[in-house]
Amino acid sequence: MRNRYLYITLLSIIGFNAETYAQAIAQAPRLVINVSIGQLRTDYLENNAPAYTNDGLRRLMDEGRVYTTASYPFTPLDHASAVACLTTGTSPYYNGVTGVEWMNRNTLQREHITKGDSPQQIAVSTLGDELKMATNGRAHIFSFAPNAECAILSAGHAADGAVWIQAGRWVFSSYYTPVTPWLQSFKRNYAPDADSNMSVVKAALNCLEQIGLGLDDQTDLLSISLEAGSTTDSYLRLDNCLSFLMNGVTQRLPLERVLFVVTGSGSTEEEEQEDKADVSRYRIPTGKFYVHRTVNLLNMYLGAIYGTAQYVETSYRNQLFFNHKLVEKKNINMGELLRRSQEFILQMDGVRNCYTSHQLMKGDSEQLQRIRNGFNVEKSGDLIIEIAPGWQMVNDHSQTTTTSRLGHIHFPIIFWGAGIPSQRVETPVTVDRIAPTVARNIRIRAPNACEAEPLF
Repeated sequence: MRNRYLYITLLSIIGFNAETYAQAIAQAPRLVINVSIGQLRTDYLENNAPAYTNDGLRRLMDEGRVYTTASYPFTPLDHASAVACLTTGTSPYYNGVTGVEWMNRNTLQREHITKGDSPQQIAVSTLGDELKMATNGRAHIFSFAPNAECAILSAGHAADGAVWIQAGRWVFSSYYTPVTPWLQSFKRNYAPDADSNMSVVKAALNCLEQIGLGLDDQTDLLSISLEAGSTTDSYLRLDNCLSFLMNGVTQRLPLERVLFVVTGSGSTEEEEQEDKADVSRYRIPTGKFYVHRTVNLLNMYLGAIYGTAQYVETSYRNQLFFNHKLVEKKNINMGELLRRSQEFILQMDGVRNCYTSHQLMKGDSEQLQRIRNGFNVEKSGDLIIEIAPGWQMVNDHSQTTTTSRLGHIHFPIIFWGAGIPSQRVETPVTVDRIAPTVARNIRIRAPNACEAEPLF
């Protein structure tokens, strides 16, 4: 009799666990909508809040799980490296996307990160890639953006399509094959209008309806890239655009089946304007650091030690690239060469610090972390120069300038839908934690280079 009751009890426990497991699987969202917004700032978002409608940004802030103080865990940052971090859950050190352009060591030419409209420069798996593998290819994955970088890098390697606006028309990458018939039809029958944000949203909603995203038992992924601007009017237009998107989605799908993830990406207009500003007018300590002149002086200095030669082949941004074949031919120890070069550059006006590639690959101190995270062995230079805050780094050839600023402009991370309770979190967080958080919520593995912990 005792064994009989034990047997019944075990069956009850097994049945309860199976039911609980089934309920957990059923609760996984069937559509994830990742919205990355260039120039989004928490302070601007909150300052303009009284003028928002009830269905867009206000609803996200009131009903969503809002992390108010988010940043990227690496430097330098642009919209390409930002989007790559969002989709891979890791920094350029692993994912290989150091920016919109990178210097090819073999050709000494700059190359676009999505050359050939391809995501092949992403060196690791993306959230979309892992979703495709987890569903045996059945999940639908599409990306829509105002430019090729955001569209392709958001889509990843295994997507069904990446769509963007170019010269006033829709373009999609032929890398993703076979081409979905809907995509061919959409490109033929629709044209973007003057409002790129609304055009991108309308295209995404058309995809949602025509492909039937989120309707079956497989989770689908839809990535959308927008721009916030820096004025009250631009934030109100963004609010209207997000309201249109959110209402369009919830009219087709119950909110518990959808997970919205909204966050910021890329630099701000203020940073771009600061690069052109004359800060000395306001008596702010500043100066100009000329990269190519530095290269010439360094080659002269090294020539006096090792013999006249072009030891530094080229530069890009704040990076110097050395001629490794020449150094090897001359039987010069690369570590010693970099150390001497580092010491020479550190004596120059306006230089706050200088890092060698050896130092960044071996060091793991907190002080080096953000610099190291933005470094990539295959794409970055042998010396990374950090100029003093307020100083401008000048490209002597193009006469473009970049102003050094150590402070972060914070932006939010917002999760809305899928039964996630509203909450406001003031604790600072980093964007690389978004991918593992989404992966946990849709019950798949995080991207293969992602070490960050989920936010919840």
